[in-house]
Amino acid sequence: MLFEPASATMETIELCFPELHNISCRKPQPDSSDVLLSYNLLCLISLLTVTMNLLVIISIAHFRQLHSPTNLLILSLAVSDFLVGLLLLPVEIFLTEACWFLGSTLCALYYMTDFTITTSSIGNIVLISIDRYLAICDPLHYNTKVTINRVRFCICAGWLCALMYNSLILKDFLIDPYSQSSCYGECVVVLNNITGNVDLICTFIVPITVVVVLYVRIFMVVVSQARSMQSKVVTLQQTITSATKSELKAARTLGIVIFVFIVCLCPYYSPFFTGEDIVESSTTTSLVTWLWFINSCINPFVYALFYPWFRKSINLIVTLRILQPHSTLANVL
Repeated sequence: MLFEPASATMETIELCFPELHNISCRKPQPDSSDVLLSYNLLCLISLLTVTMNLLVIISIAHFRQLHSPTNLLILSLAVSDFLVGLLLLPVEIFLTEACWFLGSTLCALYYMTDFTITTSSIGNIVLISIDRYLAICDPLHYNTKVTINRVRFCICAGWLCALMYNSLILKDFLIDPYSQSSCYGECVVVLNNITGNVDLICTFIVPITVVVVLYVRIFMVVVSQARSMQSKVVTLQQTITSATKSELKAARTLGIVIFVFIVCLCPYYSPFFTGEDIVESSTTTSLVTWLWFINSCINPFVYALFYPWFRKSINLIVTLRILQPHSTLANVL
């Protein structure tokens, strides 16, 4: 049996902090053959996430025709997705090949930002589901119940609640960010069973249950309206159904967004169902984390596929016609 010389073995091990030999983490050493491909792919995803969500933000903020309650909720979701591409993805890309050299304060700030954006996205999804439920199931009172000011209040309250909630969930981590790290050069947060179960209920089970129940109800109402149209028994029902045709299309599109969101979210919480702790580490980027981030890139493409107003807005933005006077009044619907 041949043994590799100790000196050769030591040369292949690079430490984040060589002067702290006994307590320093090892530098991440990804497979060199896959590094360039994965790095370019992740950079492309980050660029697409920022660009596409920025187009959504500009479209809804600029054109007055798009200033509706539903679009404000889409705008809030686009902002959270934009922040994922602008702040979270670049850090994750950087940390696939580097140690954490930014100190404990930025470590705490990074995960606080990460968790707040994630929670606000879940809140936006719930608000979108409630909006679609009211638009389809109670169309006669929708305009009086759902106003621009009420939606703005709900969005601001959602972001504030996400910040306060994660301040409590990460209280111990924020006090001492390095308490859960096994070595220097790592930024890691661990949700134990108690904290994790609370988070599981508040940010997964309850929101997803609400979303599923509301969309099942929407489906039942749509089926009922379709049957009424076929039998032509109730004239008023026909009028309501015709008037809410665009609302049904919006519900379908946003339903796809919500479905993709849930699919990308489920793997993240899967460790709790097996009794494990959720560990987010700066040196071990998990596939489920990337799946979660990629969801932020998918949403704008769903809008582009199903919303004609988004395609028209992109055309006006790319051709710089939004710089013309009175472009805010352009017809994009």
